[in-house]
Amino acid sequence: MPVVKRVPSTSPVREIGIVHLGLGAFHRAHQAVYLQRHLNRHGQSEWGLCSANLRSNRTLVDQLREQDGRYHVAEYRDREQVTLREIGVLRQCLYVGEGGHELELLLQRMAAPQTRIVTLTVTEKGYYLSPATGQLRIEDPAIAHDIAHPQAPRTAPGIILEALRRRHAAGVPAFTVLCCDNMPDNGQRTRQAVSALTAMQDEGLAQWINDHVAFPSCMVDRIVPSMDAESFTRLERQLDCRDPAAVVCESFTQWVIEDHFPLGRPDWEVEGVQMVDNVRPFETMKLRMLNGSHSLLAYVGLLVGHESVFEAINDADLAHFVERYMAQEAAPTLDMPAGIDLAVYAHDLKARFANDSLQHRLRQIAMDGSQKLPQRWLLGAQQLLEMGRGLACTAVGIAAWIYYCTQPLPDGSAHVVNDPLSATFADLAGRFEGESLVDAFLNLDEVFPAVLAERSAFRDAVQRAYGALACDGMGSLLHTFAAYD
Repeated sequence: MPVVKRVPSTSPVREIGIVHLGLGAFHRAHQAVYLQRHLNRHGQSEWGLCSANLRSNRTLVDQLREQDGRYHVAEYRDREQVTLREIGVLRQCLYVGEGGHELELLLQRMAAPQTRIVTLTVTEKGYYLSPATGQLRIEDPAIAHDIAHPQAPRTAPGIILEALRRRHAAGVPAFTVLCCDNMPDNGQRTRQAVSALTAMQDEGLAQWINDHVAFPSCMVDRIVPSMDAESFTRLERQLDCRDPAAVVCESFTQWVIEDHFPLGRPDWEVEGVQMVDNVRPFETMKLRMLNGSHSLLAYVGLLVGHESVFEAINDADLAHFVERYMAQEAAPTLDMPAGIDLAVYAHDLKARFANDSLQHRLRQIAMDGSQKLPQRWLLGAQQLLEMGRGLACTAVGIAAWIYYCTQPLPDGSAHVVNDPLSATFADLAGRFEGESLVDAFLNLDEVFPAVLAERSAFRDAVQRAYGALACDGMGSLLHTFAAYD
């Protein structure tokens, strides 16, 4: 049994100052924890949280309401040490998903002068931007609805826009919008989504948003697996924690934020947050080193027969493959500030992946690949080609993704491809095979930017990797990498 350090919530929240869109596990295990630590340190706080679930999980909102917004976060250093935190900073929970009737309450809360920051974790697809071009997908039915019905929005950009419209009309200064999702230049991309939607509706408001709304970027880092029945059973058995809203995560946590908050912010730096002028080097490092490696472990690992990150990183050939990717294909594309040692960062990442107390499922990481690959692999691949360097590991990852999206797993079982383009993938798989299938995927302009897809060196590398995978299997292909090095 692990040694448990229990940290209760000790201080009341005086006022809600932050509204968060996306009441998922990561938000509850990351941003809310920083705010709770701030609350415990300073006593009464004006930075309480209102968090809204924009998806179809009403159950979580109901559970949190029954517990007065309180829940627990179990931070595992390893199997022997865990910190169990009680989180009490969440003072209002709202549900605005399918069948929800609390959109007006959310908009009122966002429009209130006391709300000074709006944060988001809605995943990459929640911004309705083309992964390849970064432009707003105005043809998407949800965005089309928000254009036609701006006062009853369904998307995160539409909700932000309507709240800002109300503040502008009431003469209330604009809140700061802080994106906490894994996207390069996530602040600018959030601005792009909101501004493009505004331009379709109200040019005067678009100018006000451009002049007065801050969209700082940030980098967030903490491994937070999705909760399942096994996770809750382990919490009850090991920690005597019976909490249906609890979250399990690793002990490591990092948050780097561009310091631009016109209406003020918590003094996050006291809790270890890095407040910087430019977050881009840190977010690119994390996207390509951690997230890029995670995606490799997911698609390659699933094709070898692994189920969790722990299993995958303990496969010697796969671990060697990921180490090669980080050293030879990710690190060379990064330009880091002085004092950042990428070799040490890579070593620490491998140790974090090997935390067997998390049981991080590869299928969770494999979700929404069409939205994740551009920032995790493809932008780096463009740089590698421009530098005259190889991209063999990246090519294998893309080949593994195509295979995962179109073929059964090694045991012959079918699996659900959870991706906004899953119907497109199924259509391509029904019409093409082999080299033609790879070409069809690489021609998806929603995913692959033309500047990369048109490079023969890129297409040839992916074709070779897919051919080797289809012919010999992923295990043999990985062994080839290990033997070659």
